[in-house]
Amino acid sequence: MKESKQLLLANKAWAAELTDDDPQFFRRQAAGQKPEFLWIGCSDSRVSPEQKTQSLPGRMFIHRNIANLVCPEDLNLMSVLQYAVDVLEVPNIIVCGHYGCGGIKATLDGGVTGPVDRWLDRARDVLADHRDEIEAQSTPEAKVNRLVEVNVRDQLVKLARTDTVQAAFAAGRNLTLHGWVYDIRDGLLKPLMKINRTTDLADIARPERVLLTTEELEAEVA
Repeated sequence: MKESKQLLLANKAWAAELTDDDPQFFRRQAAGQKPEFLWIGCSDSRVSPEQKTQSLPGRMFIHRNIANLVCPEDLNLMSVLQYAVDVLEVPNIIVCGHYGCGGIKATLDGGVTGPVDRWLDRARDVLADHRDEIEAQSTPEAKVNRLVEVNVRDQLVKLARTDTVQAAFAAGRNLTLHGWVYDIRDGLLKPLMKINRTTDLADIARPERVLLTTEELEAEVA
């Protein structure tokens, strides 16, 4: 069976299951959306936000790119952000990275060309700002995963400084920005930090190191 046909069959089964549980589900979907979250995550095929949070359609407004970067010159992301905050009035925005991120690994190791190489200039800025800590990590795996964590921190701060978010904060909106990281090894989301309208953006420290390396995990088990 061709892979595309499998997708279509799976879609029919999914729609039928939702309709069996709630006959009016798709009728309500057609009436409009009121999501609780804007999710800014990585494009990696293993980190689907709706699947890993068991969120039904309508709960999340989603933007994904390589290495979950927040770039003010990215009109796609800025349009998504403006619509989510100004029109949909989402109360929460999540920037979610993931351990073992290929984009972050390429930021450290190189070996990419073309548009991906140019895109990762933004991640290289993060590396330059935190190079002392990244280089102090004991293994290549630890270097990648610590850069994943500080990248989430830096992207969340950049997000907080955008005109759209600053306007929402100034208006007294109850908007919270969340920095999370996803561990592919156990399927769990791990919160790193939060920002709201009372947060002093000039005084945000690096997040605490969350991830244990494979070596550290094995040592704990032993």
